[in-house]
Amino acid sequence: MDTYDRPGRDGAVPSVDVTMSSEDGALCMAAAPSPQFTAAEPATTPVIDVDLGWRAQAILGLGASFDHATCENLARLSEELREDVVERLVSPTLGIGMNLMRVCIGTSDFASRPYYTYNDLPPGMTDPNLANFSIEADREHVLPVIRLARAINPDLLLFASPWSPPAWMKTTGRLGGGALHRRWYAAYARYLLAFLRAYEAEGLPIHALTLQNEPRMVDPDYPTTRWSGEEQRDFIRDHLGPLFEREGVGTRIWCWDHNWNNLKFPTTILADPDAARYVDGTAFHLYEGRVEAQSALHDRFPERSVYFTEGSVFGAHGALEIIRILRNWSRSYSAWVVMLDEHRRPNSGPHDASQTPVELLDDGTVRYNPDYFIYGQFMKVIGRDAVRVASSDPGIRTFGTVAVVNPDGEVVLVAANARRHRQRFAVRCDGLAFEAELPPRTAATYRWRPDPALR
Repeated sequence: MDTYDRPGRDGAVPSVDVTMSSEDGALCMAAAPSPQFTAAEPATTPVIDVDLGWRAQAILGLGASFDHATCENLARLSEELREDVVERLVSPTLGIGMNLMRVCIGTSDFASRPYYTYNDLPPGMTDPNLANFSIEADREHVLPVIRLARAINPDLLLFASPWSPPAWMKTTGRLGGGALHRRWYAAYARYLLAFLRAYEAEGLPIHALTLQNEPRMVDPDYPTTRWSGEEQRDFIRDHLGPLFEREGVGTRIWCWDHNWNNLKFPTTILADPDAARYVDGTAFHLYEGRVEAQSALHDRFPERSVYFTEGSVFGAHGALEIIRILRNWSRSYSAWVVMLDEHRRPNSGPHDASQTPVELLDDGTVRYNPDYFIYGQFMKVIGRDAVRVASSDPGIRTFGTVAVVNPDGEVVLVAANARRHRQRFAVRCDGLAFEAELPPRTAATYRWRPDPALR
């Protein structure tokens, strides 16, 4: 191709910065040669057309979780190493810039036993006034880690999810399984408000709240609670929403918080105007169903946001999954557990664990696995309030892209190649184009600043 030589206002065509990470660990956010923008028609296919005039959702944040397992393992490190790990997670300059983290309201299955909530009582006792409410159990591991992360990155936002109400509020009297008894709906709303106020008193405001992690999962062996769409609708409409309104609570409410395969549940809530007025958006996980469900819900309720709140992904195929999540209107991506030890512990629940992005080794050191760097291809470069713009679908199952414009005007295109062979492609934007080649099983980020004089 012929080099484009008409100067912009600064006398130069846009330059493209490129970094790459591969699932074999050979490339770890490594700088790659910069392709050259030209005015010639690309000779390479597929051509990814980036349309900066087409605007979709604004990104709230990308991150993972400060679950109990992660926080327990971080607590096992020396102070110096712990600070280094957290910095590498959340610092936008020295780390990969995670800026949206999930907090567990009480314990999830990824924790050391015993499981707990903030109002646990002996069997047969109740506490409707929440006189025994306390977040004291979080002080051992969880609160210190979150405080450290917020000190490193003050722009870090938190959202929170419960796995179970206190057992005395439930139909079974146990943390595992059962449902929230309707007689305790008002008390549970006050319980969630008490959590928000307790964390705010610690200097840790909660941006958003989901009402139940995976409300269609029922397991007696770890904290789970069954909700129907009708029950969650009634709880929001008649209890939690009005309580937040009366108390001037700014924390957003996100409904559902489960898989793509059940749109009836969030639809039941969002179709009720008296409930929907309190709901900022719908949260999704990836374990069942197809990601296109996010777009289907967005198309029906475009005034409500879509969020992705749980689902770790792996390798280049995982990078493609994040690309599809963002292309289907999600304003966020949150991986699940960040740091287990090399034996995949602690994990007291029934679900097998995979290798986490950061891993605590038996010798007390820490290993950063390839997925840490692949996450960085998105998290370090896609800023809060970045807006997704159009990038054409190449129609290749093993190759995909997503494009955003950051608040400062920088264009970011993330591409992933999950095939065993190199993938050549071209990118066309504002009448200019560049050609690129992506190694096998690799994710890459392409960044440039379009010159307004060339548009």
